[in-house]
Amino acid sequence: MNLYEVLRRPLTTEKTYQGFEQGRYVFEVHPEANKHQVKEAVEKLFEVHVDWVNIVNLPAKRRRIGRRWMVRQPAKKKAIVQLAKGERISSLEAASA
Repeated sequence: MNLYEVLRRPLTTEKTYQGFEQGRYVFEVHPEANKHQVKEAVEKLFEVHVDWVNIVNLPAKRRRIGRRWMVRQPAKKKAIVQLAKGERISSLEAASA
């Protein structure tokens, strides 16, 4: 898996914007990606140093219609990345302003 397949997109919500001050960024990642791959991808693509990475598996959101269960949103995997002190990803912060 190459670097561009590991990181799918940055997640931009009000909650993730609050993490920018502490150097935390959140990305949707490939379902088979692990912490080492995410760390390597962020360091090479954005030219920063990563302290740690947490990964969260989000289950699919389902809804019931009659007797059947329908999937509204597919399952996702997201990574929370903490950068080294004093480092930032300016391209993501500029998009949020």
